[in-house]
Amino acid sequence: MKKHNVVFFNALFILALSCVLSEHAIADTAARIELPTHVGGRVQLEKNAEGINSYTYSWPGIYFEAEFKGPTLDVELNDDQNILNLIVDNNPAIVLSKPGKTTYTLNKLGEGVHHVRLEKRTETQWGVGKFNGFFIPQTQTPIPVSPAQRRIEFIGDSFTVGYGNTSNSRECSNEVQFTTTNTQLAFGPLTAKYFGADYHINASSGFGVVRNYNGSNPGKSFLTLYPYTLNNGGEIYHSNWSPQIIVIGLGTNDFSTPLNANEQWKTRQQLQDDFVAHYVGFVSSLRKQHAHANFILMASDYNDAEIARLIERVATSLQTNVDKKIDVIIFKNLEYSGCHWHPSVTDDQKLSALLIDHISSKPSLWNSK
Repeated sequence: MKKHNVVFFNALFILALSCVLSEHAIADTAARIELPTHVGGRVQLEKNAEGINSYTYSWPGIYFEAEFKGPTLDVELNDDQNILNLIVDNNPAIVLSKPGKTTYTLNKLGEGVHHVRLEKRTETQWGVGKFNGFFIPQTQTPIPVSPAQRRIEFIGDSFTVGYGNTSNSRECSNEVQFTTTNTQLAFGPLTAKYFGADYHINASSGFGVVRNYNGSNPGKSFLTLYPYTLNNGGEIYHSNWSPQIIVIGLGTNDFSTPLNANEQWKTRQQLQDDFVAHYVGFVSSLRKQHAHANFILMASDYNDAEIARLIERVATSLQTNVDKKIDVIIFKNLEYSGCHWHPSVTDDQKLSALLIDHISSKPSLWNSK
């Protein structure tokens, strides 16, 4: 296992990283305390023989938070798949690119109380990452992090992921697309952080409600991925975490490409009707899981507003047959200058502003009943 040392010097944020053991590191692992960790997003939790937690993850936007009093912190990672943000006391993020099995040690933080946050930036549809915990010396003091009172879930496709949103070009290689995807700058986390809310980002690029981009992966859809703790299958997700607001943005992949001859729908109308029926069924199933949640359905007006019209159909059906707690936001005039004509960071800020305005105008959306 590699051992890294990061040193903070006052407010200048001058960072010194070393790939060798430091005299400032917590050398005796037996003399460490695992910090109680607040988790945002779906993770597979495991404990080793010593009772130490580890968290396996794959959905976008996962984050981990802890607080402690004292100058030293170990951050234990096992992730060769993702780019991560490591943020201490709201200072600029330390960006960790596919760090692998690594311990980062932060020294000279000062004797006061500190807040640490680890965030997943990138999208991984097949590989997984693992976080093995925050640790401090026994001479320091752990401080539990209380969950936020507000909770919001974002469900969607590449728009919700933040696919290539920091790119300065629409033409991107696979590597550029990967490195320029920053879910933490997508509209979901921006909105949640504005309201001080905990959030889950459950989204997957290329997948639709009934049809994936260009008809790929027939028989599989976002609806078949959603039930799982990891986005590539495994165990079914079970949690008592229940959002007050659920924002859904699906449909782009169902309709952004023409039907192929070998697909199950022979007409666009058949595809549209199937999409509406499955979308309504999906939201109805979410209602059973989250009895008091408020739903916001989002769609773009591009492509002759086809998806927007279908989302209005979905909302009307739900409001008639399920309940009235369904809102719709139709967005337009985005620049789509991210990778492969996806929303840019500027677009994400516009979408977040729409959501913030909408939710702020209806503060009762945060009510749990």
